[in-house]
Amino acid sequence: MQNGVEENILSSVWIKAEAERLGFSACGFAKAQPVDEGHRQFFHDWVQRGLHADMTYLERNMDKRSNPACLVEDCRTIISVALNYFPKTFIPAHQPQISWYAYGRDYHEVMKEKLQALLGTIQKQYSDANVTGRCFCDTAPIFERYWAWQCGLGWIGRNKQLIIPHAGSTYFLGEIFLNQQVDQYGIPMNDHCGNCMRCIEHCPTDALTLHKGLDARKCLSYLTIENRGEIPVEAASKMHPYVYGCDRCQQVCPYLKFAVPTHEKDFSPTSELLSMDWSSWKELTQESYQRVFKGSAVKRAKYPGLQRNVHALSIAEKRDDDTFNMDES
Repeated sequence: MQNGVEENILSSVWIKAEAERLGFSACGFAKAQPVDEGHRQFFHDWVQRGLHADMTYLERNMDKRSNPACLVEDCRTIISVALNYFPKTFIPAHQPQISWYAYGRDYHEVMKEKLQALLGTIQKQYSDANVTGRCFCDTAPIFERYWAWQCGLGWIGRNKQLIIPHAGSTYFLGEIFLNQQVDQYGIPMNDHCGNCMRCIEHCPTDALTLHKGLDARKCLSYLTIENRGEIPVEAASKMHPYVYGCDRCQQVCPYLKFAVPTHEKDFSPTSELLSMDWSSWKELTQESYQRVFKGSAVKRAKYPGLQRNVHALSIAEKRDDDTFNMDES
């Protein structure tokens, strides 16, 4: 009995099958228990060193981040799911680039809909079990990659992404904090990065290090998306060809060779986005921004942020015409 409610053991095989039916690429389960001390300490030290830049929300709610029961009181099981976003169609190489994850519809909305559908089908299947749960996708103080690792989906690579065996790292992660137990839980996966240092060696701003992890203050994804200040000149000189985000640490990962195009139609880029050349970006107005990026994760940077990014890249282009050769036509 738990809080006077009869316990039910849910079928992990059945839930995985439902997750696959809904389009998820992977699904696993972990017992809801406090995050291990090593992971908590690494994160604490990372924040204390200021490597989180000005993302002050990462400093808050450490109790909830470290213990699922502090976030969802009756949580017994954490379901972790992954959804592939590797593109079928790419922005042409000679045009300004944005990170693959932002090609289509905002992943928060897509994931939320699928997570709620999965929770709903579990509740319907186990209608006598008083199943309750809460769904999350990058929307709460949760160590998402940690729990995906605990669920046995993959391991956290040196590029700080979750790497799924024979699949790569181009996956959105989401969680359901469930009040019931399942019949089988995952086993954390061993690290398979080996001696590979490609992500560290190819990071254009040296934001990745072997022992300290990611320095967000140098990371182009942070500087062009979360950052609300100016982009340092040295970092701007390394942005090309990106005006939003950066995928280099994923692109050089050997496991990317296993990536297959997503089946999720919502993640497909529009024809207008695919046609945006350098002139289109420089001439982007508030009106065209609203049209092109309607329902897109790119809006995280906001219109002034995109203007700043384009300006920073333009300045860098003028400093080194041999480096920047974006199509002006």
